Amino acid sequence: MKLRWLAAAVFALTLFGAGDHLSEGKRWWSHIVYLADDKLEGRNTGSEGYHQAAVYVAGEFERAGLKPAGTSGYFQPVKFKSREVVEDQSSLALVQNGGEAQPLALGEDAMISMRVDPAAQLKAPVVFAGYGLTVPETKYDDFVGQNLRGKIIAYISGGPASIPGPLSSHYQSAGERGKFLERAGVGGTIVIMNPAAMDIPWPRTALSRFQPSMSLNYRDLDETHGQKLSVIWNPAHLDKLLAGSGHSAEEILALAKERKPLPRFPLLISLKSQVAAKRSEVESPNVVGLLPGSDPELKGEYVVLSAHLDHLGVGRPINGDSIYNGAMDDASGVATLLDIAERIHQGKPKLRRSLLFVVVTGEEKGLLGSRFYTAHPTVAAEKIVADLNVDMLLPLFPLRILSVYGLDESDLGKDVRAVAEPLGVRIQGDLEPQRNIFIRSDQYNFIRNGIPSLAFKVGYEKGSPEEAIAKKWLTDRYHAPSDDIHQPVDLKAAADFDRIILDVAETVANQSERPRWNHDSFFRRFAHAD
Repeated sequence: MKLRWLAAAVFALTLFGAGDHLSEGKRWWSHIVYLADDKLEGRNTGSEGYHQAAVYVAGEFERAGLKPAGTSGYFQPVKFKSREVVEDQSSLALVQNGGEAQPLALGEDAMISMRVDPAAQLKAPVVFAGYGLTVPETKYDDFVGQNLRGKIIAYISGGPASIPGPLSSHYQSAGERGKFLERAGVGGTIVIMNPAAMDIPWPRTALSRFQPSMSLNYRDLDETHGQKLSVIWNPAHLDKLLAGSGHSAEEILALAKERKPLPRFPLLISLKSQVAAKRSEVESPNVVGLLPGSDPELKGEYVVLSAHLDHLGVGRPINGDSIYNGAMDDASGVATLLDIAERIHQGKPKLRRSLLFVVVTGEEKGLLGSRFYTAHPTVAAEKIVADLNVDMLLPLFPLRILSVYGLDESDLGKDVRAVAEPLGVRIQGDLEPQRNIFIRSDQYNFIRNGIPSLAFKVGYEKGSPEEAIAKKWLTDRYHAPSDDIHQPVDLKAAADFDRIILDVAETVANQSERPRWNHDSFFRRFAHAD
């Protein structure tokens, strides 16, 4: 215990003292300056800018002494199907009681999501299905007692507070929800955005409809489950959908804001769609580097450090700027991995287990690059012991709190606390489960494959000035061209963050036992062995 305390104290002096944190922060930022430069045009999956970014990451891996661990050097090519809506040839309309169709304004009332490859034409009755959620473990089922075959279900994003956040998020994922939609015979969905959990204002959300959506071009990885239409609905116009049902938008949204149970009822309308789509195929690589371990027995096990390289590319302009650079989302996470690789290269610690640096593509398209990697890992799947994922860390203020997603699911939570708390950094779990952060980044695909995993962000207290700063960033910059290199960041906070992630990785790599799911974790069931 004395040795552990002494090591923590020495590390604290290095981390929070006057040492080289500023130069390390500048090194972290230098990677972002390259990856988020306008010349890379937002690193859209499969684009030339993305490929330039991937070559840069591979070069930095090589410079830091990491060995190639893809299927083609550092690269693991991934094939995608790409779809774009041809909006001037597409339409949505509501048809009430067999009457005339009431056209909907695309982009204002609703938008057609191309995450599902849509049927050219569809007309079907609409049923309001609460949260559109089925959770067998809690006997919660929004589909029970309703005939949904061939119908379109409308539901509010989110789930009731009675269901634990990680469990609720898991069953809201496209893959899991899709299984129940398929079983019920649902033909399509209308997802009503929950204003209480929207990171982005609707007008900017609506601009995303012009960007290409993608799916993996592998039959065994298809998660659309036979859906023929997916529509995203503006909550400000929810009354159009509910007209004549006896329920109001005010009632439904108030219940959803408090995460209370929602009613389920048939609507007095059908939705009629006509969708024209432009389809193509693209290829885009994951980038994988390996730091071999030193222990004769444990070097065949791997601790993964992951982040996503892609962003949104070139889109509709906002304030005259059409390049969605993705500096914080997620050039910042990739920069953390590159910074950690360089720190290890300079310090040359002997780690018992191997570290696997996995920089993935297609995260913005639905976690697709990590979905492919975890289905087809470049090392033995059962030998991956943990994933530590960094996505949009947002060092906008000093690092005093670290938000950790998946904190209470495995004993990795104890490792994080053991590293951070002696340094005066408080660890907290998910304060906003309604935002579904737990399933919105690449650690989720490792979790689905039985691997204990965590995701990390610079945290804040509810109601604090730091929360206001973070929320304003989401409103102003998230998935906007203003997430660029011309924004203020706290370089020391970024350096401190990177040091903690590195120390957690070293801790997991050096301990004798591999991480274990907690006995009460739902996700333990996915483990290869426990």
